[in-house]
Amino acid sequence: MKRTVGAVVIGGGPAGYSATIRLAQRGIQTVCVEREAVGGVCLNWGCIPSKALITTAQRYDWARHGEEFGVVAHDVKLDLPRAQQRNRGIVRHHTEGVAALIASNGAELVQGTAELLSPRELRVRHKNGSVLELRVERGIVLATGATPRALRGVALDGERVVTAREAVFFEQVPEHLLVLGGGVIGLELGSAYQRLGSRLTVVEAAPALLPGVDPDVVRVVQKRLVARGATVLTEARALGAERGADGVTLRVQHAGAEQVLSGSHLLVAAGFVPNSGGLGLEALGITLDAQGHVITNERCETRAPGVFAIGDVSGAPYLAHKAFKEAEVVADVLAGEPATRDWRAMPSAIFTDPEVATVGLTERQGAERGLELSVGRFPFSALGRAMALGESEGFVKLLSERGRLVGAAVVGAEASELITELTLAIEVGATLEDLALTVHSHPTLSEAIREAADAGLGRAVHILNRKPRRAA
Repeated sequence: MKRTVGAVVIGGGPAGYSATIRLAQRGIQTVCVEREAVGGVCLNWGCIPSKALITTAQRYDWARHGEEFGVVAHDVKLDLPRAQQRNRGIVRHHTEGVAALIASNGAELVQGTAELLSPRELRVRHKNGSVLELRVERGIVLATGATPRALRGVALDGERVVTAREAVFFEQVPEHLLVLGGGVIGLELGSAYQRLGSRLTVVEAAPALLPGVDPDVVRVVQKRLVARGATVLTEARALGAERGADGVTLRVQHAGAEQVLSGSHLLVAAGFVPNSGGLGLEALGITLDAQGHVITNERCETRAPGVFAIGDVSGAPYLAHKAFKEAEVVADVLAGEPATRDWRAMPSAIFTDPEVATVGLTERQGAERGLELSVGRFPFSALGRAMALGESEGFVKLLSERGRLVGAAVVGAEASELITELTLAIEVGATLEDLALTVHSHPTLSEAIREAADAGLGRAVHILNRKPRRAA
């Protein structure tokens, strides 16, 4: 069967479904092709269900350790299957909601696998074997996302040796969880199961956990992990893994020697690779980078006229909100508007214990660019609201160049929420003076932003006022 439509979006994750809905809202007849479940990684087994699991871990932890607050609960029990039932309900609510929004906006969702025949034609193979050929008038949008990276010598079985796809829905708390990869996913799920009662061992190939994140921030996260009993091995390379009758062994090269680690489960969290294969891109002259990402310009265009790429398949950072923004851009471009990826600031949030959020430059990036950055920092231990919450670990750190905010990092309670103010500040070109002069409600966690700005200006009130330091 052949049809002509205005636009086709390949992939129904955050980038794809957002682009589909926005294109339809602009009156462009749009078909979204998804080979698995609408919502992609984020809604089905990533962002949303992992945060539901993390919330369960927080609630359980608070219930078990409330004595300091005068809340004494005896015989606290965890019903993980019930928690996972709630988790799956949240996933179902969102995925069904997205499918309904696609339909209600006049777009069409097609289940199948797509292959480009030309910049204006593609073939969709349905699971039942039928084939649909589409001719596209406006453009084709690649939003195929990414897949967990496989490691040589580490065979997944979906039960004991798993990726986040399975780990986020465990029905029983692993007795001893080995995590291969100390990045975002490994530490988010690892710290969640640690709070639920797992022993935790983290193996990371890089010199530090959370590669690329401000070392000051990483130290706070690692300190909490170790205080709760975790073993952390950095600069450790996986050699292979084997499943036994009741557990898993992982061989690693660490500190010049081979070690064998034993655990009940192994979570492989070694990053993602883009889903750019099997689409027929090479025949159209569409270029990929060394990692397999589709190369695009500031309008999300590939080298093939009329073919665009957004979201994870178009490159880092792998963030749903980056995908949402690119979906807006590509919809505007296909509607004939002069839109580009022109953001100044792209925030990142990591839901470890405690949370981490960053935006803009780090000290290291500033030094590599030859910038003279000043640092303003305020600890949560000096903040009344943080003390009241029992969350006094962490800080807000602001980086400025000639008074203008160019980077920020928050580690501590609600870091994922606090970073939004700092993202806006960078986006509009705000200065430390602007932040310091903005009245923040008291007592709140957001006051730490104003206090850090004051510290950066050399006029701190609630901490010892030292001369603001230059970034290293």
